[in-house]
Amino acid sequence: MVDIVAFSIAAGLVSVLAILHFTKGTGWESTPDISQEILDRRAATVPETSFPEPMNRAIGGGGGAVPAVGEAGGEEGAELEEAEEESQSPADMPEDEVEYHEIELTKQGETIEVASNETILDKAEDEGFDLPYACRQGQCVSCAAYTPDGPSEDHVIHYEQETFTDDELEEGYMLTCVAYPIDDFTLETGEAP
Repeated sequence: MVDIVAFSIAAGLVSVLAILHFTKGTGWESTPDISQEILDRRAATVPETSFPEPMNRAIGGGGGAVPAVGEAGGEEGAELEEAEEESQSPADMPEDEVEYHEIELTKQGETIEVASNETILDKAEDEGFDLPYACRQGQCVSCAAYTPDGPSEDHVIHYEQETFTDDELEEGYMLTCVAYPIDDFTLETGEAP
């Protein structure tokens, strides 16, 4: 036997669901997601840097060098562009000018031969040494090292090093990720001021 009350309730629910399914509703639509548009507008206002931020925190994307707020962009902007053009990486050195230097890694108990157009970190990694590093751009102190042989600038050329002060360089500290050797010396890796 069929229970007429239960059948009536089931038929009523099915009818209500069918009606709701085929009705157009109120026509309400959610607002479009504009977060990417806002990020793009923000990126256009921030000058792009010559190095990537650690952990990709930067929203850079604008053009080249931009004068700071309140500065005139005339002569100073031209000087900045000229300075950037003059700075050339030792990695771009012609092969016929390359010299080789012996660097003693005291903590590893080994000596490596590094070309003047190669960073100490890159060569040490090629030789199988696991030296500390993070940004590879001279922006942090993860790859810091120390030479007891005197000022670091007497032994290496730092290309775009922006971390150590002149006093720290004078004490013998260097960043192996941007340090190109110009002389033989002893190096203590993993040492920061």
